Amino acid sequence: MSDVYLQALISGLMIGGVYALVAVGLTLIFGVMDIINFAHGEFLMFGMYGAFFASALFGIDPYLSAVMALPLFFAIGWAVQGVLIRPVVGKSHAIQILLTLGLSLLMQALAQFLFSADFQSLKVDYGSATFDLSGARVSYTRLAAFAISMGMCAALWVFLQRTDTGKALRACAEEHEGAQAVGIDIARMYKIAFGLGIACVAIAGIVMTPFFYVAPVVGPKFTLVAFVIVVLGGLGNIPGAVAGALIVGVVESVGALVMPSPSLKDLAVYVLFILVLLFRPQGLFGGKGA
Repeated sequence: MSDVYLQALISGLMIGGVYALVAVGLTLIFGVMDIINFAHGEFLMFGMYGAFFASALFGIDPYLSAVMALPLFFAIGWAVQGVLIRPVVGKSHAIQILLTLGLSLLMQALAQFLFSADFQSLKVDYGSATFDLSGARVSYTRLAAFAISMGMCAALWVFLQRTDTGKALRACAEEHEGAQAVGIDIARMYKIAFGLGIACVAIAGIVMTPFFYVAPVVGPKFTLVAFVIVVLGGLGNIPGAVAGALIVGVVESVGALVMPSPSLKDLAVYVLFILVLLFRPQGLFGGKGA
């Protein structure tokens, strides 16, 4: 029985690491721009399709395509912010929600038109390879996804802490007007923040492709999970988002064991979410807003 729970713990941490990269992208966008992006998961979905077709058509390994896709999705995020998101920066959250929900529906419809509504899966030669860890089986694909995701989170944290651009992004997150007063190009920082956020979520989708289905409807699940995580960790708090993601991954995985039906595993996550909102609305690790 202990091996079963160890397996659930390890599996939860593995998927929690990927959730962390999704949530870090979302919380970076919110922290710098104060934008609620309900189309976040759709960029993950397009990242998955990119990896799927890169492998199916050209034989490119999905983890190699993650490296290749990083500048591409950064550029896509930069362009989307400049064309679609910029006009609603500083507007009410209701307008932002309507715009990003509309973008989400548009991207889902576009994916169905281009790729069909069928569920796809990407098979790699090493997809079933595992190794033993104290009686639990660890998948190499899930471990690779975890390592890449956590590595990107760490690299982003170092970028924000050590580089001039990162410090400028943090200044924008703390005080927009003050940052502008000292000469920081706010419009450029917004594009960088949105580009980085979209690159993060797209890479998270790509590294999951070897063990997760690919479909136009996959995005909303991850958008919802990301919002739960950033609220648990504290809005705008990147270390809190990482910690919240690992907690959600473990609760989800263990919940599949203790709930009457594995399909109810998300119930444990949402119960935790409600308890945090009731007793610590600023999140487990504080953050921007309550």
